[in-house]
Amino acid sequence: MENLQINQYYHIYNHANGDDNLFREAKNYPFFLSKYHIHIDPIAETIAWCLMPNHFHLLVRIKDEEELERDFPKFRTLENLSSEEKQLQLSYLLSKQFANFFSSYTQSFNKVYQRRGSLFLKNFKRKEVEDQNYLFHLILYIHLNPIKHGFTNELTEWEWSSFHHLNSQQPKLSSELFGTTTDYLNHHQEKRDCFKEYLHIENQILTL
Repeated sequence: MENLQINQYYHIYNHANGDDNLFREAKNYPFFLSKYHIHIDPIAETIAWCLMPNHFHLLVRIKDEEELERDFPKFRTLENLSSEEKQLQLSYLLSKQFANFFSSYTQSFNKVYQRRGSLFLKNFKRKEVEDQNYLFHLILYIHLNPIKHGFTNELTEWEWSSFHHLNSQQPKLSSELFGTTTDYLNHHQEKRDCFKEYLHIENQILTL
C-alpha cells in the first residue's frame, strides 16, 4: 500500500463491506461530508469527489509542510525527528486520520441503524496521481461514476459530487485541465455519451 506523501495528489476510494450501503438515506450524505471535513480538511485539499450508495471516490492533495504545520497540530510533534523518521511517522499520521474518519462515521452509522461491525472494507485504496493527463481523466472518471453504476442517467441529476462546482471552486486547475466552463461541461458530456471511451478511461485509471 502506498504511503501518503506531502504535497501529492491521490485517488482515494473505498467500498461498503459486503452487500451493505454506506448511505441508506439522503441525510447520510451530508453527515458523511461533515465528518469528512472535520478529519480530512486539516491534512488535505479536496479537489474532486463523488459519493454513491455503496462506495465513494476522492481526489485529494495532501498539504505541504507549511500548511500541515498551520492546520494539523499533530504535525508539530514531529519536529525533533530525523528526516526518515519524520516521513514514516507523518505517513502513519496521515493514514490514521483517514482511519479515524471512517471509524467516526461507522460508529455513528451503526448507532443510528442498530448494526454492528465494520462498514467499510478494511484498507482504503490510494493511488498517487503522477501527471496532468492522469488528473484530467481521473476527474472525468470520478464524476461519471454514478452513471456507470446506474445510479443516474444524467450528471446534472446526481447531487453528491463535485461536478457541479469544481470549475468554480478550483478555477485555476479547471482552466489548466479543461479550458473554459463550456469546455469543462463538454468534456464530461462527450465521455458520458460514449461509454466505450469511459470504460477505456476506467482501465487507464485502474492500471496506470
